[in-house]
Amino acid sequence: MYQDIIIAGFGGQGVLLAGRVLAYAGMIEGRHVTWFPSYGIEMRGGTSNCTVVISSEDVASPIVKNPSAIIVLNKASLNKFGPLLKKGGLAVINSSLVKETFERSDVQTVYVPANEIAEELGDSRVVNMIALGAFIKRTGIIKMENLLNALKDILPAKRQSLLELNYEAIKRGASVIEKEAVLKV
Repeated sequence: MYQDIIIAGFGGQGVLLAGRVLAYAGMIEGRHVTWFPSYGIEMRGGTSNCTVVISSEDVASPIVKNPSAIIVLNKASLNKFGPLLKKGGLAVINSSLVKETFERSDVQTVYVPANEIAEELGDSRVVNMIALGAFIKRTGIIKMENLLNALKDILPAKRQSLLELNYEAIKRGASVIEKEAVLKV
């Protein structure tokens, strides 16, 4: 089993946190993982992305040229990483900020209105967890309970009060996939 993912957005969207949580959840499951962050010089509003590799065998490199999955939280990230996505790959797209249809018929695309869901939950900071919940539900790469446990371990003590909100965000992201499956039947 091998899955490489690029998570991308702008600074302040929690891209790096989402990647760390995903990588840590892979560790909980006994997988080999890498997490490789990249961000612009700006603190908020600049570009931010990370690569996560989860594998049942040793990972040779944390650098991924053509990922098998992307989670993009804004249009600039889709423009940058969409063309690099492998044929047959998965694109999880924040449809709140990316209004256009992703014009690749050779990949699976999931549109998640992450900003709208975050507003319903009352906190725009959970957009990352909504998208991550959708990704986990669609791929099954990690057990949901391990993702929730990873989040608990990763969040700093001063942010533990946000744990339930983040749990709910992950569940709401997963529910987008559940609703999508019902619509296909």
